[in-house]
Amino acid sequence: MDNSSVSYLESRKLVKRWNGPIPALVNTFLILAFFYATWWIFQDPRGLMRMYTPYVGYMVCRWLLILFIWLAYIFDFWPFKRSWLNKTHPLIKGAVLTLVSVAAMIILMKGFFVEILGNFGIAYFNPDRLMAMGITEFYAIEYAAEAIMMFAAIASWLSPSWVVACENAPWQKLGQPARGITIVLVTFFLSMIVYFVTMHSHMAILFYPWQKFTAICPPYWEEFANTVSGNFHIAWIMCCTVVVWLYETIWERYPFNLIKHDGLRRVTSFFGIIAIAVALCFFLFYAQDLVWGSTIRGTRRLMAPDWRWLHVGEMAIFWLVPTLFLNFYCNNWPNKFSRPVNVCIRTLLTAALAVVVYVIYYKTSHLFLGTQKGFSHPQQFPMIPMIWLINIFLINVWFMDGWPGWKAVQKTEAELENHQNEVVASDVKWTQGIAKGLGIGLVAGALLYFAIIKALPWVGANITIIK
Repeated sequence: MDNSSVSYLESRKLVKRWNGPIPALVNTFLILAFFYATWWIFQDPRGLMRMYTPYVGYMVCRWLLILFIWLAYIFDFWPFKRSWLNKTHPLIKGAVLTLVSVAAMIILMKGFFVEILGNFGIAYFNPDRLMAMGITEFYAIEYAAEAIMMFAAIASWLSPSWVVACENAPWQKLGQPARGITIVLVTFFLSMIVYFVTMHSHMAILFYPWQKFTAICPPYWEEFANTVSGNFHIAWIMCCTVVVWLYETIWERYPFNLIKHDGLRRVTSFFGIIAIAVALCFFLFYAQDLVWGSTIRGTRRLMAPDWRWLHVGEMAIFWLVPTLFLNFYCNNWPNKFSRPVNVCIRTLLTAALAVVVYVIYYKTSHLFLGTQKGFSHPQQFPMIPMIWLINIFLINVWFMDGWPGWKAVQKTEAELENHQNEVVASDVKWTQGIAKGLGIGLVAGALLYFAIIKALPWVGANITIIK
């Protein structure tokens, strides 16, 4: 096996330029500085472009994420040559790849969704058409941006899933751009199906009277979710997006990579990610009931079922930030134990750090980001700054090889062989010790679950995050 037979991200190894925590500290400082500068320029309601309306800014950061995934994971940086990727300075490479992604994003959003779908298919994708029918400018832009954004939210789950869970099958042996175009078209088609059965009815009820001749109104999920809002679907779709990256990074594709049969492993991984995400979704919704009390349909803000479902997705995104930071800048610590133990420690650690990020965000975001104070204010969308930060992580690690704290070197043949352990694990064998550990883990997990359930009402009654 040589470097040309694997993707660029798999072919390289990031090596620290300095010893100790200095690379992580330097990169963290520069990333936060770049985050705040770009936030002020593009997103902040007090800044220059003020895209945080909030849905216009949400649409932009979501589609940026998709274009980064497509370029790095789906197309393996095609049409850029491997020699250019290896030799170009990280600053130049990062700028070029980011600008190409931004240009493709604008063409896709404006050209496909607004001009084609909005003019020849569905009016709500085009704000000008909505305004011509009497919708005020603000709501016309917000509704169109929400529809385009939700398509990206679905694609940000399905696109990486095809690479991570399905291992690019059955097109893994195709060269670029044939493989990339095929996977993008297939996942785009699947995203369109999911969009129409989850979000089209949500868009239809935004207009009065409800558009019952073009969508199912009221939506089929109304009685189960206790709301007609599509936020119910945002909840589990966002959890799917997060679990895909948990599986790819801190879990190292464990435990489904223990399955040696290719087809069974891929199918199990794809649907296993969905099952884990749905379980996470309902746990986070139940946790809110324990902290704030049961939802009351007809109310707004904190007690409303539609906002609670939205907040499920927001809480999930808070988990993704420390997950990617641990994987990108902390060498996926720890690594010295067995794979199951490493995965367990990383999961608990990143979940705890997610709580820390959650608290810090809600205590301080209104002071620095131009958002409004409170959990459920209509102008408070934590997914936007969190995804904006994640996009900068991806630019730094995928496009810039971790510069300046890290540099890319080519993996040796032995290191490339070791990488295959992530696809089909060979370092975990079924033994009596594994069986015993599994039993202990199940008991410990159940005890932890009930301890959290017991503690959450006390947390709601005694701890105040926002005064």
